[in-house]
Amino acid sequence: MTGPLTDIGANLTHDAFDADREAVIERARANGVRTMIVTGASETGSLQALELARSWPGTLYATAGVHPHHAKDVTPDTLSVLGECAEAPETLAVGETGLDFFRDFSPRDVQERVFAEQLELGAQSQLPVFMHLRDAHERFLAIVKEHRDAMLRGVVHCFTGTREELWDFLDLDLHIGITGWICDERRGHHLREFIGDIPDNRLMIETDAPYLLPRDLPGDFDPQPSGRRNEPAILPHVLAAVADATGKPDEEVAAKTTATAREFFSIPD
Repeated sequence: MTGPLTDIGANLTHDAFDADREAVIERARANGVRTMIVTGASETGSLQALELARSWPGTLYATAGVHPHHAKDVTPDTLSVLGECAEAPETLAVGETGLDFFRDFSPRDVQERVFAEQLELGAQSQLPVFMHLRDAHERFLAIVKEHRDAMLRGVVHCFTGTREELWDFLDLDLHIGITGWICDERRGHHLREFIGDIPDNRLMIETDAPYLLPRDLPGDFDPQPSGRRNEPAILPHVLAAVADATGKPDEEVAAKTTATAREFFSIPD
């Protein structure tokens, strides 16, 4: 077993975990995933993430933010709630925030405004920002550039883009989160060609559970998923794919991604 690992993005408040959330967390720990960052993706979800993190001190931490899908629901009160969450010691980042022009569940101008507001919250609270991007690279890049000088740190989570897009983010001193997308032979294998471009101190790994179950998970992997549900215990499989693509030993990638995550989120010893 490699470890200890840090899953920088797990949606553990999702109702897919309602029946066995405690067992899911314990399985992750048994598989070497000792720290998990619980994603806040809405006002309610951020409060739930904080509550869950408080119930697992030293194992779970939270983010506080509104996903672009929910940007249309943001009010001034929402930003106040996020600000209060950001003051809690268990909250280690602002987000998940960003742009999603693939689904367009919220109007694009609203997404952009709410994204900028959360980048400002990150700067005010001096917390790193956990960012989502899909099919909106140019606008995302422009907005981040406007705020980058005031930002503490930022990670483009679940990176799925091109080498050129990767370098746009590396040039802004941003971190990169890699998920089981890299295991998908239909649409993610291109990442293997240039994941080695990411410096060790900018690369982190995540499951984005319950989403993005690796398509190539072997039948003897323990634990086997429940249906198509991903969970943090499967992070070692993502680690192995990243290590294979970079030509480095699993143990080395485990140690470096964990150290990078602990520094990025200022995870307490």
